[in-house]
Amino acid sequence: MDNGNLKDLVSFMAQTLVDSPQEVEVTEMVGEQTTVFELKVAKDDLGKIIGKQGRTARALRTILNAASTKLKKRSVLEIIE
Repeated sequence: MDNGNLKDLVSFMAQTLVDSPQEVEVTEMVGEQTTVFELKVAKDDLGKIIGKQGRTARALRTILNAASTKLKKRSVLEIIE
């Protein structure tokens, strides 16, 4: 598993949660220490990605964090509004 797979993982999780999976966009920005994944979804799907009190977003970040840790990398998920 590499960064490309992490990007696919974020994309897959987001597409599974939303009504408009074709509008899911994941941008990867690789830094020296940390990789930032920016997630864009349709405006109507933003609530589904964030969830009640941010629970879904927190869960997505937890899964990404676990996968990143396994690869000995650091990753951050940013949800773009």
